[in-house]
Amino acid sequence: MTSPLPNPPTLEAPALKRFSLHIRHAFFGRRGGVSAGAFKSLNCALASGDDPDRVTENRRRACLALGLAVPRLAIVRQVHSARAIRASNVFPVGEAPEADAIVTSVPGLALGILTADCAPVLLCDPHAGVIGAAHAGWRGAVSGVLEAAVEAMAELGADPARTVAAIGPCLSQASFEVGPDLVEAVMDASPWADHLFVDGREDRKHFDLKAYLMARLMRLGLSHLDALSDDTLTEPGLYFSHRGSISRREPQTGRNLSAITLIA
Repeated sequence: MTSPLPNPPTLEAPALKRFSLHIRHAFFGRRGGVSAGAFKSLNCALASGDDPDRVTENRRRACLALGLAVPRLAIVRQVHSARAIRASNVFPVGEAPEADAIVTSVPGLALGILTADCAPVLLCDPHAGVIGAAHAGWRGAVSGVLEAAVEAMAELGADPARTVAAIGPCLSQASFEVGPDLVEAVMDASPWADHLFVDGREDRKHFDLKAYLMARLMRLGLSHLDALSDDTLTEPGLYFSHRGSISRREPQTGRNLSAITLIA
């Protein structure tokens, strides 16, 4: 199912793009792939219910867009945890470990994160030659997935003070309406985060996930940070959105891929 079609459209974060001699990265949306129906078109999640051959082709196209002649994409089985693992190669189909952050110092190996409203976070220390990727929904963020990712990178020689991070497309504050349970969980873990909630309907609040992640990264000593403004819920033609699929009463949806690789 290979094709000479152009690479899928991508977004890059200025903070990471500065180091294009060392890394390549991309935040992909839903355009530029071969999947159909609710998964149209660049769905990169094998566990979504999509045709596996189409997902494999979509991942191939993403790797080509990252400049990888041979598709080498390491993706973990995301479970909203605070677990970070080290990768030295791709994981065999069906054998990906459960984790929500992944790090490496191996050039030519792309690290991938799949999201559909949660935040993808890509990280690198270009001087140490270490990269990371994290899936940061509110549960993972509260339990420490970013801290786990930065610690795992440090074990490979990265320095948080030299580490750059970028937060990709996810729910904006206006789109992220939450209930009292989420507010309580965030405030229990982060009493300083009360200003990141604004009033919504009745007992609901709107949570600024991007600002929350930025604050946690700054508390780890990172100073070079970006957060893209794209909102997955309000741009259904550009991004897969779990909340959007629920509102449209669609039983399934695809996942957006975000990936980073060290240049070999």
